Amino acid sequence: MIDWDFAVATGSRLAGQGPVVSRAEADEAVAELRAGAHSSTPLVREFTGLAAGAGTADIVVVDRPGWIRANADGFAQIIAPVLAKLEQRKGAPSGVSKIVGSKVTGAEVGALFGFLAGKVLGQFDPFYAPPGSTEVGRLLLVAPNIVHTERELGVDPRDFRLWVCLHEETHRVQFTAVPWMRDHIHSEITNIVDTVETDPARLAALLGEGVKKLGDVMRGKEDASLVELFSSPAQREVIDRITGVMSLLEGHADVVMDGVGPEVIPTVDLIRAKFNARRKGTGSFDRLLRKLLGLDAKMAQYRDGAAFVRGVIDEVGMDGFNKVWVEPANLPSRAEIGDPKAWVARVHGS
Repeated sequence: MIDWDFAVATGSRLAGQGPVVSRAEADEAVAELRAGAHSSTPLVREFTGLAAGAGTADIVVVDRPGWIRANADGFAQIIAPVLAKLEQRKGAPSGVSKIVGSKVTGAEVGALFGFLAGKVLGQFDPFYAPPGSTEVGRLLLVAPNIVHTERELGVDPRDFRLWVCLHEETHRVQFTAVPWMRDHIHSEITNIVDTVETDPARLAALLGEGVKKLGDVMRGKEDASLVELFSSPAQREVIDRITGVMSLLEGHADVVMDGVGPEVIPTVDLIRAKFNARRKGTGSFDRLLRKLLGLDAKMAQYRDGAAFVRGVIDEVGMDGFNKVWVEPANLPSRAEIGDPKAWVARVHGS
């Protein structure tokens, strides 16, 4: 139903190649990013108290097409059960309808990838499993976007590259030091997939309700992404749980990248101030796309999650905060992300 190769090709054309750099500049950036990822491991361990062995995931420095291909492969695996359900209900398409339909959906997915590929600096993929390896996960660093952003912000390249590496390395540590986290998030994704509506009448009603609300979002009267607009009540419950977990993970990584200290990143305060201003987006069309695609919600995860982590640490210290990693029941709900004291009371009993 989706021509993934066409999606990758479309996304790569739309994303472009990024800033113009010489071969020497490119080699230097790649080397610094690899070195930054490796040197981040002991820094994250010392700051967080989480023990995760070094070298437990591949470090891959990619360009924009490389990031698109990696995410297309992952997305294809995630939605495969959904496509199977649709084919089971409606029958697999064939002939011209299959060719045309797969190209159309491939173009749509490719357009989404193309928009995102110019914005992502790094990503830890916890579900990637390289063939013949017992290790799971890989750390992706998108070199053209990192170079573009550091130039746009006018910040020190070495400091900025290490700052980005600290954030992504923290995600690797989270999934390596907390082995149940990967399965927990995968099960939540499966819950969403299992609740995808395939009945035409119910699907039409759900889409109709979402379209009505879409106008309110575009006029600024409602704050919701496309995922939320076209989700069922059961799916929104799962989305709320995932939002709580992702806010924790992203906020924790933001606290680490800022908290390692000026001894390692002398210009960290300047980088944070300029980067926060950049996260707001640029023109009105860009801001609308960010809202509809859920990027505004993603930014809120960084902000609210970091406030939660700092609030809990202020109350019970880092060791007390680290109880969040003991078991899934200790993960904060979406409501607790905005109320650290409530999480402390529930988990610590005081």
